[in-house]
Amino acid sequence: MNRALLLAALIAAPAIAAPVPQGPPNVPEKSPAFAGQTRAEAVVSKTKLQVTELASGLNRPWAVALLEGGRFLVSEKAAGRLTIVAADGSKTPVTGTPATDARNQGGMLGLANPGDGWIYWSYAEPREGGNGTAVARGHLVGAEMRDVQVIFRQMPTLDATQHYGGPMLFPKDGSIIITLGERSILPGRMQAQKLDSLLGKIVRLNRDGSIPKDNPFVKMAGARPEIWTYGNRNVQGAALDAKGRVWEVEHGPAGGDELNLIAKGKDYGWPSITYGEEYSGKPISDNATQKAGMEQPVYYWDPVIAPSGMVFYSGKAMPEYKGNILVGGLRSMALVRLVLKNDRVVGEERLLTDRKQRIRDVVEGPAGELYLVTDDADGKLLKVTPAG
Repeated sequence: MNRALLLAALIAAPAIAAPVPQGPPNVPEKSPAFAGQTRAEAVVSKTKLQVTELASGLNRPWAVALLEGGRFLVSEKAAGRLTIVAADGSKTPVTGTPATDARNQGGMLGLANPGDGWIYWSYAEPREGGNGTAVARGHLVGAEMRDVQVIFRQMPTLDATQHYGGPMLFPKDGSIIITLGERSILPGRMQAQKLDSLLGKIVRLNRDGSIPKDNPFVKMAGARPEIWTYGNRNVQGAALDAKGRVWEVEHGPAGGDELNLIAKGKDYGWPSITYGEEYSGKPISDNATQKAGMEQPVYYWDPVIAPSGMVFYSGKAMPEYKGNILVGGLRSMALVRLVLKNDRVVGEERLLTDRKQRIRDVVEGPAGELYLVTDDADGKLLKVTPAG
């Protein structure tokens, strides 16, 4: 190629955008399945953010839900309880909830107030022989939970203290989506691909705990009828997009945290495929990242960010973020912003990094304000709005 043609080609070639600074990948030998599946272009907000501390002294808060009258309901994971936070920041523990196994990653977990008159929460339920993720609902009267019903129990029971999952979604069809983990230990991990087990799954129920007739495996002999998807590792955040579709983030092992677009009956690959490796540095399964019949993540992180609660932002208060995913980052100590185009991540930004706080959950308020909780023994409830 002559000099003129070479110069023209260089001018026409698209620029290779720089990703968010994050250090070298943990598993550099693993390559993305398509362009932009990891390390998307770094973007920089024009919107300046203001953070207001609404409450402190929360014991490892895991999730937050809005109540009427400017109040909040917070699940305190380590304390194994729900707590009402008043508009002035004062805190009142809720009575009447079932006991939790609060060791390690257990305790009180997901939380939702979907507007149907019930409060729903997920928790690590102590059982004979171990524990498991359960979901209950009740009526909050004052600071007491009444009419409590346990509507779901993940089975089988295992003697483990990790990977409970727990975020829940409430689609317009009246169902409840419950996201789960595979309990980390090898006997649980190996059940993530098995349809006779609820470990490593996303399940779909009616809100009273009954089974929807259109679930994908209802008529399959030997399969659990609750299952919506399988091959999930440890889902830590979930959100509905403007079309009502389910998206989730789940923790990978050493490398390979994932963002997934969830579709009925699909296999998301764990532990057969992953972009990570064992914490020991050894490969997982046969070290594959792709296999026929298994879904690819829309996006993955290596090194990991330890993603947590997530929301599709409406754009009400911060139009620049309309349609973006905002996800809490534990290890990254950031509110991670993902810019989407045609269901692909085309930009990433790490917000609030100056605070150096592990962001555990993020929800949007009615005027487009954001509410966050931080994962700490002295956890905070924060309000995020545009500055000025």
